[in-house]
Amino acid sequence: MKVNAAVLHELGRPAPYADSKPLVVSALELDDPGPGELLIKVGAAGLCHSDLSVINGSRPRPMPMVLGHEAAGEVVAVGQGADEFAVGDHVVLAFVPACGQCARCVSGRPALCEPGALANKAGALLGGGRRWADGHQHHLGVSAFAEHTVVSAKSAIKVDRSLPFEIAALFGCAVLTGAGAAFYSAQVQPGDSVAVFGLGGVGLAALLAVKAAGASKIVAVDVVADKLALAGRLGATHQVPGGPDVVDAVKEIGVEKVIDTTGSAEVLAQAYAATAPGGTTVTVGLPHPDRQLTIPALSLVAEERTLKGSYLGSSVPRRDIPRFIELYKAGQLPVDALLSGRLTLDEVNLGFDRLASGEAIRQVIHF
Repeated sequence: MKVNAAVLHELGRPAPYADSKPLVVSALELDDPGPGELLIKVGAAGLCHSDLSVINGSRPRPMPMVLGHEAAGEVVAVGQGADEFAVGDHVVLAFVPACGQCARCVSGRPALCEPGALANKAGALLGGGRRWADGHQHHLGVSAFAEHTVVSAKSAIKVDRSLPFEIAALFGCAVLTGAGAAFYSAQVQPGDSVAVFGLGGVGLAALLAVKAAGASKIVAVDVVADKLALAGRLGATHQVPGGPDVVDAVKEIGVEKVIDTTGSAEVLAQAYAATAPGGTTVTVGLPHPDRQLTIPALSLVAEERTLKGSYLGSSVPRRDIPRFIELYKAGQLPVDALLSGRLTLDEVNLGFDRLASGEAIRQVIHF
């Protein structure tokens, strides 16, 4: 079938993207789903810094590639063997397809699925195939910036049909990563004091989860004043502007746990330095592969410090996407507050300008 899709042909085109147009909307041929795969009519797809990292060259991927990894949609065709799905099911797409059989999957860590990671790096689906014609690659097994896409059934999680697609999409990355980092990686408990560095979609989702977990002190850190103001409305007890004085400011407040979502090695070093002795620093951001982190080695032992990486929020998508949606329905994770704009597919480059500038939190392409 012919599908309109936003294709990235080369890395590193300069901003503003509305002028350089790194993403080109083209009519592509999409093959039918193979065994264990689904054809999805995309309902909504979010613009995330992980997409931006591919556009600007920080996360090299094979080209040309149909971008987009945070999405929800409707199943319109089912490949052989994908028997748990039926035409008409609504699904959220997870950007790490979990095979369920490798050592990491069976140990309860599907975010680190070995075949899933290899497929994502290669621009393929979990089974190794590609359904875009003419050599186009899949982005993280999803390729959501398209009217339709083919995914592995291992990338799809059934959800309530009453949930609007633009809300459901957020659970595939922003909420899964941010809320998971708070609940699972940082293990925030009632009464904890927590700082969140970086208030994009993932950071604000983490802040909402920190509040839902019962933290008594919630410190929001960002360089954008409007994001700090929004964090205050969402439950932050303190708002601290990012910059050279941020470590002293956060240490004066006192936090036991810090979640860094910025993808900056320099900010991660600040987040670690701002964490109290005995505390835990969690990072979910993805710096450029060449960036290095330097911390005082003695502090790990002498101050009993913990530094943890968190990929996909250390979540289990099949368990946690439905769980987090129930928290949303109960009013405990008001993730609709993250939505800052709706776009058409043709506006995708403009949307990434807004994301890069900090003007937008979570924009969604609405199909």
